[in-house]
Amino acid sequence: TIQAAVCRDFSAPLSIEPLRIGTPSARQVRIRVAVCAICHSDITYRDGGWGGSLPAVYGHEVAGEIIEAGAETGMTPGTRVIATLMRACGSCFACERGHMTQCQTKFAAAPHLTDADGAPVLAGLKTGGFAEQVIVDRSQVAAIPDTLPAAEASLLACGVLTGWGAVVNTAQVPVGATVAVVGCGGVGLNCLQGACHSGAALITALDLAAGKLAVAGQFGATHAVASPDEALALTDGRGYDYVFMAANGAAAVATSASLVARMGALVLVGMAADGELASLNTTTIANNAQRILGSKMGGARLRVDIPRLLHLHAQGRLKLTELIGNTYPLERINDAIDDSRSGGSLRNLITFTG
Repeated sequence: TIQAAVCRDFSAPLSIEPLRIGTPSARQVRIRVAVCAICHSDITYRDGGWGGSLPAVYGHEVAGEIIEAGAETGMTPGTRVIATLMRACGSCFACERGHMTQCQTKFAAAPHLTDADGAPVLAGLKTGGFAEQVIVDRSQVAAIPDTLPAAEASLLACGVLTGWGAVVNTAQVPVGATVAVVGCGGVGLNCLQGACHSGAALITALDLAAGKLAVAGQFGATHAVASPDEALALTDGRGYDYVFMAANGAAAVATSASLVARMGALVLVGMAADGELASLNTTTIANNAQRILGSKMGGARLRVDIPRLLHLHAQGRLKLTELIGNTYPLERINDAIDDSRSGGSLRNLITFTG
């Protein structure tokens, strides 16, 4: 039996409940969770923005330790790991071309979480990380060194991968490019880190929250502004070669599009709730030879990108500790979510003991 934060009603707070967790299959591992960071995707799901089955346990930025490994995983109990929502078969059309975030395989949906009445509970975002233990596919797991604290490691599982990868993998920003990042939450700050790593010449952070703009420079921004006009003025009105929309509302898409230069690219990283539609001037896009790119989880390949990020962090070229906001025990997860929703903190963490 484990403790978990269960969503039974999109309009109600999460409830802390005892759940039963099953046994991993041959290609799964069971992980004792040390830390699970809170992503805005967890909040959108919890608020009902993307629908889905209930009851459910959300959370998908996990760091912990393997306590049971299936025979086909090649993994060993005691190994410290991160677990992500990115599940890939490795052999479908998308996976064979290196697009692991677009895996087309339908994995077995047998529930591994059940409540006190024996009813199934969904492990949301393929992970269910707001729980003392999780069972995930081997493809969702990457090893981390003993020297990296679990709090910092958990951030690699989504926020860092998504933002940094959008710049480095999806857009492949070249040296000397101009970059704007709209929305400087956990993902946006890592877009800034990716742009800095790529050697962008001008990196502008755009956000309405003064607190987020105040820290943007720590993550690579050369300028931090609160309005599109200020951002455009930094390019003499030309616009940016790459604009990363890292906010979560559809309204931010139009703002981001207004910053794209001729022959530039708009990269959609943040995702709004279902049903929120954005309007774009297709004549402008065609006439100015602009591109629109979607980026899911930064186009990451876990086995490739996690070692790269660990190497950068070891060299002092990737900030992790500085991304951490507040830490909360599982019992205070509703407070943690409210704080994250308000935008007042950076990445809030749920910590587990035992």
